[in-house]
Amino acid sequence: MTSDNNSSPEFIVPLSSPDLTDAERDAVAAVLQTPNLSMGPHYQDFEAGVAEYTGLKHAIAISSGTAGLHLCVRAAGITSGDLVITTPFSFVASSNVLLFENAVPVFVDVDPFSGNIDTTQLRQAVMDLDAGGPAGRKWLPRRGAVVGGKLKAVLPVDVFGQPADMDEILKVASQFNLTVIEDACEAMGAKYKDRQAGTLGDSAVFAFFPNKQMTTAEGGVVVTDDDAAADFMRALRNQGRAPGDTWLQHTYLGYNYRMDEMSAVLGRVQLGRLEEMLAKREKVAGWYEERLAELPLVETPQVAPTTTRMSWFVYVIRVNAEIDRDALVQKLADKGIPSRPYFAPIHLQPYMVEKFGYQEGDFPVTEDLGRRGLALPFSSVMTEEQVELVCRVLVEVFVG
Repeated sequence: MTSDNNSSPEFIVPLSSPDLTDAERDAVAAVLQTPNLSMGPHYQDFEAGVAEYTGLKHAIAISSGTAGLHLCVRAAGITSGDLVITTPFSFVASSNVLLFENAVPVFVDVDPFSGNIDTTQLRQAVMDLDAGGPAGRKWLPRRGAVVGGKLKAVLPVDVFGQPADMDEILKVASQFNLTVIEDACEAMGAKYKDRQAGTLGDSAVFAFFPNKQMTTAEGGVVVTDDDAAADFMRALRNQGRAPGDTWLQHTYLGYNYRMDEMSAVLGRVQLGRLEEMLAKREKVAGWYEERLAELPLVETPQVAPTTTRMSWFVYVIRVNAEIDRDALVQKLADKGIPSRPYFAPIHLQPYMVEKFGYQEGDFPVTEDLGRRGLALPFSSVMTEEQVELVCRVLVEVFVG
């Protein structure tokens, strides 16, 4: 979802790294020996593998997680003025895909433990918006939303590889007839109450940027059991060509959201290694926890009781509010250790403030987590020695 600059010579440990072997390199090289670099057999093979892995009927390979979320929004019939409840503690794509359709993201603050959408506030927001009037108006931004806009969907985000509390979300959605689009871009392989993340809503999206649990370089996949939605999204990703259309016929206004063959074959090999890579990432997270659990002024990430398997995407600690987090980033960098704030609140991005009139204090938990979160170097190829080095430097910076 974001680009990591791992090439800076001053960094002695990369912030993130893809986990690649000769199997991936050989598979991509073999594709380059063929004339089929796009729309060949490999993207269909990759889709079949993801469908089998998730147990869902349809997997639709696309060019990015953002593209996948946009297709889900289109398939849900979300359009101008419609309201969609989501979280401000996420990468901006989860809100941008709503803005692409001139819909309004209605933010609900997050749970301070998990960073995922607060389901108690979610239920209240849905009830108030359904009732309308002053109760509903208080959930809308100061400007940019039409009072009485139709609430169409919920778009929860599985933050940092930890699934949102989907049972509670689905109860609310079912009661009020709302579509659920799960942003599982950071949660491939995670399990919620022993069920695969991304398989519980009406549709979901996984993303495979190089810092993810598995990678296709750029790319992602939409998963769903909805036949009609799948057909529509397949058409939209291919310039709006419906089944039966020729190359120059376009039933719908569509996009070029296709995945190329090199990315697809890379993903197919990575998918076969996913369990191995998830296990390695869990081990790296465990090394961090052992070394940082007792470090003063730092909170290590915790796994929610509903998460029966964490799919470790990044390792984000939280520093105490009294710590100058940005100064800490610079001190670590000076000693060769890269780190990064994670996430910046979406509602305080300049274009969101301009459009909707958001202010600091609107979503206090999100803002607190945004101020205190710090991503440390993390990947499935990290060694215990590298983790030891990062933690030793971190302790030196904190305690001198």
